[in-house]
Amino acid sequence: MESARRRRSIEHGLVLAGALALPLAAFALGAFLTPDPRGFGTHEHLGFRPCLSMRLWSFPCPGCGVTTSVALAVHGHVLAALRTQPFGLVVLALALCAPIWALAGHARGRDLASELALVDRRRWTRTLVTLALLAWVYKIALVRGWIG
Repeated sequence: MESARRRRSIEHGLVLAGALALPLAAFALGAFLTPDPRGFGTHEHLGFRPCLSMRLWSFPCPGCGVTTSVALAVHGHVLAALRTQPFGLVVLALALCAPIWALAGHARGRDLASELALVDRRRWTRTLVTLALLAWVYKIALVRGWIG
């Protein structure tokens, strides 16, 4: 066990703390926020400005509804969260998976910063950008009334 501790970098603790904080932050924010019934705008409860593209053109931005979706899911309305903005559930799922990955690596004596450096960032980026774009197209269709 001592040799595992010596191999771990200082950044290991930061990655572990961050991974453990993600679901706590998501659930704290989701529990604190009341989901906006419009399907977007929940972020305004945090002091952020209204979405400029929705205000000016009634056109959702790529992240439109993600905060609302997370808040809905945390309040137990998973289907409403999926309908509002599917990418919000992706964000929440990643926040929930992060501590599992981090605790498993920590228990095995791995250096989480080194493990994170080995992640294929291009593949993850492509996957997340693709999912975000698909969710954005869905949100556009929802806002425009093309789907019910």
